Formats: sequence, C-alpha cells, structure tokens
Amino acid sequence: MDVTVPDSKFIGGMLLIVGTSIGGGMLALPVSTAEVGFTNSIFFLIMCWLVMTVGALLILEVNLRLPAGSNMVSMAKFTLGKPGQIIAWITYLFLLYTLLAAYISGGSDVFNGLLQKAHIPLPSWLTSLLFTLLFSFVVYAGIRAVDYVNRGLMFGKLGVYLLLVIIISPHVDLSSLRGGSIKAITGSLMILITSFGFASIVPSLREYFNDDVHALRKVILLGSLVPLTCYILWDAVIMGVVEREGSDGLLALMTNDHATSGLTNALSNAVQSEWITGFFGFFTSICMITAFLGVSIGLFDFLADGLTLKKTGLQGKWTLILTFLPPLAVVLINPGIYLHALSYAGICCVILLLLLPALMTWRARAVDPRGGIQLVPGGNLSLGLVTLIAVFLLTLAI
Repeated sequence: MDVTVPDSKFIGGMLLIVGTSIGGGMLALPVSTAEVGFTNSIFFLIMCWLVMTVGALLILEVNLRLPAGSNMVSMAKFTLGKPGQIIAWITYLFLLYTLLAAYISGGSDVFNGLLQKAHIPLPSWLTSLLFTLLFSFVVYAGIRAVDYVNRGLMFGKLGVYLLLVIIISPHVDLSSLRGGSIKAITGSLMILITSFGFASIVPSLREYFNDDVHALRKVILLGSLVPLTCYILWDAVIMGVVEREGSDGLLALMTNDHATSGLTNALSNAVQSEWITGFFGFFTSICMITAFLGVSIGLFDFLADGLTLKKTGLQGKWTLILTFLPPLAVVLINPGIYLHALSYAGICCVILLLLLPALMTWRARAVDPRGGIQLVPGGNLSLGLVTLIAVFLLTLAI
C-alpha cells in the first residue's frame, strides 16, 4: 500500500530513528574509542552504520510479509519456526531491557547532577525511579505521543548539538586526533554497534507509516545517516578537547560509575566555560530521554505482540509494568551499569538486528520468492555476507 506521507510525519519518523540512535552512543563513543583514536574510529563507525542499516532493511522486508502490528516474535515464528521464536524472545528482551537499564542509569545520573547544581540532593535510587515513572506515561500513550514529544526534544537536541560543536571547535587540539591503536577496537566495537541499534523500532515505524515502503526505506536510510554524521563530528570535538590520559581523561572514564556526569566535568575542566558546561548538561539530558523513549516504545509493542496483550486498559498497564520494572530493578541494584550495559547490548544487537534478519529473510524468500518486496539487493550472496559479518562480530565479542 503506497500512500502519500505528510512531510511532518516523514520528519517525525526520521527523528524517531535519530532519537533512538543518539543516546548512549553519542555520549559513550568518545570514551569507548579513545584508545582506538579518531581517524580509526571513523572507518569503524561507517562500517557499523552500513551493516546495521542493511539489517534494518531486512527486518522491514520480513515485517512487510506479515500483518501490521507484528514484531520480532511473530517474524521469527513465521520464518524460522519455534526455535527462531525462542531465540528472538530471549535476545530481544535482553537487548531492550539492557538498553533501558543503560538509559535509566545514564539518565538518572544526569538528572541527579542537575538536581545537585540546584542544591536538591536526592539518592540515586529515587532519581532512577522518578526518571522512569515520568517518561513511562508518554510510552503508555503510544507511538503518536512518543513521536510528538520526541520531535520537540529532538529539535532542541540537534540545536544544542550544533551549538556545542560550533563553540567547542575552537578549543580542539588537532594533534589529539592523531594516533590510536586499531587493536583496541575489540573492546569498543559492541558499543559502536549499539549506537546504530535503531532497527528495534522498525516494526513500529511500519505500522505508523501504513506500509508505505518507499517512505519507510527513505526514512531508514536518511534517518540513519544523521547519527553517523553526528557521531563523527562529536568524536572530533570531544577527543580533540578532553585529554586521553589522566584522572579526568577519556580512558579513566571507562571505569567511572558516573561516566555521563564524569564526561561533563572533564569537558568543563578542559574548556573552562560555564556556558559550554550548561549546554552540555542539557544535551546529555535530552540524549537519554529520546533514546529511552524510542527503545521503550519498541519493547512495549514487542511485549504486547508476544504476549497478545492490548496496549490500553488493564492489560496495557500490565504491559507497561513488564516493560519498565526489570530494567529499573537492575539499575537500583547496580546504579553504575551504564557503559557495561551498552557493551552487553551490542552482542544482542548483532544477534537480533543482524544475524536473525539475514536468516529470516533467506527463509522467507526461499519459501515464497514473490511474496514480498526485496529491499536489499544481491540475493543469497548479500544475506550470506551479512551472516558471516554477524558471526565474525560475535566471535570478536566473545
């Protein structure tokens, strides 16, 4: 079904992808790739963007063969049977719960930092609880509500991002962007993969765009290019300003339980500007919120589909509890899980958003070659290449 999509809706779809991508990735990348070096990290960012975007298109291709509202569970069962369904359930739950735990941890850390500046000290468990409760109501209202809230936040985020890049750029030391070790990529590759994990919301976008294949493909391609560009520029300004070594250096933040607020402090010490520090604090806040909303709506829809629950009424409330209680519990037990959670999520991203889509697409095309539109050219050769890349990435991670 091909319908005309309003420009505002198209932009909203792109911003949902941008918002889901630019969250933990934007803040964690300069820290996780500090040892790799700026020049080397550009190459790996482009490679990760390419393979994860292909994975997103494969998910869309399979999803379009099923009724609207179907998610990864339905897709895996339809193409790979019961074993595929079980793998999808376990991996998808672990991925999105892990991402939510990361964003609750990072978001509450930023929230706590803002409250402390306002001389309102609160325990970390309370800020985590308040952060989760506040934005869970937006998710309960559905993807349309998430879209509208996300649009406002995203325009603010992109505006502050551009402003930060402009005002930090004069402080960049180009010599700091040289060097680095390619071998160190094995420790940060999963965080790079996670930074392009937007494909979790593709089934929700399909429903939102009423099966408009042309618009969906365009939204995925253009929407994913925005975070890639932002990541490269962000790495340049942060890695060019904040020292790599030292107690306030990027490498030290890898073992810091308060990595998000720690990065704010490191940047503040490097540029000695209250304006930049204030803007950066605002930016990190929106990063966490937009990523939290995008991942949350994907998990909410997934649970409703997999458990055959309604998204409204009493069943909707139970779905909401199942969405947020597990990751909140993890953060309450381990508040500093932010960077570790992003690394674990990367392994799940490879399985769920790369390996499974390749296998599901191969099976769907084999059973019914004319049953859908092929969004990724190259036939079985392309699918085999994606599968090999996924296995290689998993081998590196393990």
